[in-house]
Amino acid sequence: MHIITYLTTIHFGSGALGSLPAAMQELGISRPLLVSDHGIASTGLLERVTSLIGKDVPTFLDVPTNPTESGVQQALALYRQQGCDGVVAFGGGSPIDLAKGVALLATHPGDLAQYAGILGGIPRITAAVAPLIAIPTTAGTGSEVGRAALITLDDERKLGFISPHLIPKRAICDPDLTLGLPPFLTAATGLDALSHCIETYLSPRYNPPAEAIAVDGFARIWAALPKAFADGADADARSELMMGALQGGMTFQKGLGAVHALSHALGGIKSLKLHHGTLNAILMPPVLRWNADAVPAKIARLQEVAGVSDLAAALERLNRDLGLPATLSELGVTRAMFDWICERALADHSHQTNPKPLSATDYAGILDAVM
Repeated sequence: MHIITYLTTIHFGSGALGSLPAAMQELGISRPLLVSDHGIASTGLLERVTSLIGKDVPTFLDVPTNPTESGVQQALALYRQQGCDGVVAFGGGSPIDLAKGVALLATHPGDLAQYAGILGGIPRITAAVAPLIAIPTTAGTGSEVGRAALITLDDERKLGFISPHLIPKRAICDPDLTLGLPPFLTAATGLDALSHCIETYLSPRYNPPAEAIAVDGFARIWAALPKAFADGADADARSELMMGALQGGMTFQKGLGAVHALSHALGGIKSLKLHHGTLNAILMPPVLRWNADAVPAKIARLQEVAGVSDLAAALERLNRDLGLPATLSELGVTRAMFDWICERALADHSHQTNPKPLSATDYAGILDAVM
């Protein structure tokens, strides 16, 4: 196991899960709320956590595919009822983001919406956030080191809650937890991580250290994802994927772009329950083509790293090879939804850091290209 101190303290490597009891003690957590989901519970993985912290640990499993305000409130009620003093999140990005919402509201009064970034909530989030330990079971979102939580409010707005105080106090990244992850989830979560590295690298904000991390993460994921997809037991590929996803999360400081502005909006459509990583995979090629003339040198650098001459086309081939949907219509999206999606994309915090400005018409054109 390796200990990395960057934004937070990260325990990384095979067997890192065993550091959980010591991490809880260091953070003063004696009665955590364990946040996971029913899918994780059905695999038996959850028992590896409860064996370390106690089988009677209060546990919340009703985490939606895209975390919701109502889900946060339900988990918060259990946190308070059980007298918890911290949160352990175990799973993909949805349990980790929902757990961030619980850690926030456990110590901050009022409705969740007032803490959303685009509603002026950033300065309202203080260091009083309850201690949170994040343990990812996929190599995808990077939320274990991310300063944001994406939560869909009851009115279907998917908003970002952003603060350095929302970065988990410990990230325990054990690639062994991802061994045997089904091929589709490996692909969708891996391409989510890849989209983070691409979009943060292309963001116009000045942050050369973050850009260097993004390029390195991109290289690791590009090389490892096909291997992990083909062989779920490839430990080296799983480790590289998890490190790449971690690096994608480290670079969130630069901001994302139009891929995420659109996927956040689409993810807010409760009736469809769309998978975030799958959306990013579909949207990356047309957004790259839109941004091509704004950041040609950066795209050329990524093409050099990947060994391809056209990154957008190469991503389309990768999506096909990994068996991901090619169009939004396959997921139930219709053109009648475009106006609402584009309106939400323009209001999303990721819209501001796309390298090339977009209007509602431009967003609609990108959506149309993948219908």
